[in-house]
Amino acid sequence: MPTNTNLIRLLLSSLSIHNDAEKFDAIHKAVESDIEFRGSRLWILIFAILLASVGLNINSTAVIIGAMLISPLMGPINGMGYSIATYNFPLLRKAFKNYSFAVFASLAASTIYFAISPVSIAHSELLARTSPTIYDVMIALFGGLAGTLSLTTKLKGNVVPGVAIATALMPPLCTAGYGLATGQFFFFFGALYLFTINTVFIALSTVAFSQVMKFPLRSSINEDRRAVINRWITIVILFTLIPSIYFGYLLVQKERFTENAGKLARSVSLYNGEYLLRHDIDADSKIITLVYGGRKLTDEDKSGIKKRAVEFGLEKATITFEQGISFSDFSSEITAKITESDQMKAEVNRLSLALQDNARREDSLRTRSYTGRVLLKEMQPLFPQVTACLYGESYRFAAKQPGSPQKVAFVHMTTSRKLAPAEKKKITAWLKVRLEDNGVTVVFE
Repeated sequence: MPTNTNLIRLLLSSLSIHNDAEKFDAIHKAVESDIEFRGSRLWILIFAILLASVGLNINSTAVIIGAMLISPLMGPINGMGYSIATYNFPLLRKAFKNYSFAVFASLAASTIYFAISPVSIAHSELLARTSPTIYDVMIALFGGLAGTLSLTTKLKGNVVPGVAIATALMPPLCTAGYGLATGQFFFFFGALYLFTINTVFIALSTVAFSQVMKFPLRSSINEDRRAVINRWITIVILFTLIPSIYFGYLLVQKERFTENAGKLARSVSLYNGEYLLRHDIDADSKIITLVYGGRKLTDEDKSGIKKRAVEFGLEKATITFEQGISFSDFSSEITAKITESDQMKAEVNRLSLALQDNARREDSLRTRSYTGRVLLKEMQPLFPQVTACLYGESYRFAAKQPGSPQKVAFVHMTTSRKLAPAEKKKITAWLKVRLEDNGVTVVFE
């Protein structure tokens, strides 16, 4: 039987990637060649920019994915991370120069495209890239790790296309161009922040992976300069990460508000005979709009709905009511024209609600009448001397207050033998807790 040490060695051996690693010189050449934008790579960049812009403009997910797949932006970003990890500063300058060129070219091209495009509506694909959160940080980090792994090992497979789709570098840049072209700077700054998150954490994952793989340093560097570089890396990470945590918190709060507001709407879809025709939820402003049909809701109805909202954790929400169709708004002439069929439908709805209410009452009475059986079943394992149990509820009327009866619950117990006072006290205490009623009357026979 394998020992814990052998299991650990087996696990580490299975997770090891050194056997699949490329040679360091081959990795260096691959990184260096992917950095530059010239010839075919420059044309691919241009086509990716145009594809992403058109896809965002017509809200086509398939076209946007195509732009992600052919985009060559990962090359300079991996190059920056690799050069920082190996302290290859000439390569870092070269990578940053090409990265800056790609960013400005993408912004310029997308801005020109959206400025001349006749379609200027912000579809969902555009809106999805304006509010980055901590989840985008995680996507960029893990996607970058997968991309670096594919770059440094022989097993390429489908990793590179998958990383390109997951991290989505090109669409945020084109969304920023849309914001510039239309003067909507919320789009510009939100999308640019998402692109910055992707850049920083893909590069960071490349730095971390390069150090794990122990890539050889390309230049000697003293400890003081290394400390300065590490300090700047930390500052950039924190500057990028902290806002995303805050935006992630806001996203969670909005999702929770939307979910609770939906539950509230379902619970009041039929309220005092009035039907909820439509509801709108504005999670940003915490406003819930309920549109009812039928008669106009009274102030008491509105107050009841607002109290119910508190049960769903919506005490800070603003609930507004609108009237969809109100019969009280019809003039006498229009009311006279309501067909007999419509009147019959209204009466059928009223009777249906009355039948449902009666059915609920009957179910409640039936359940209450079987309470004695439930109590007996629960008591017998604890108190085997109890052989029968009767439960009932009634009202006690006092001569001094005949108009204010008091509801009383009582339990009649039959036992196989005479019980001691301590046993009676114990059973009575159990019944008070079980029935959640300290005023229950218990009779022993």
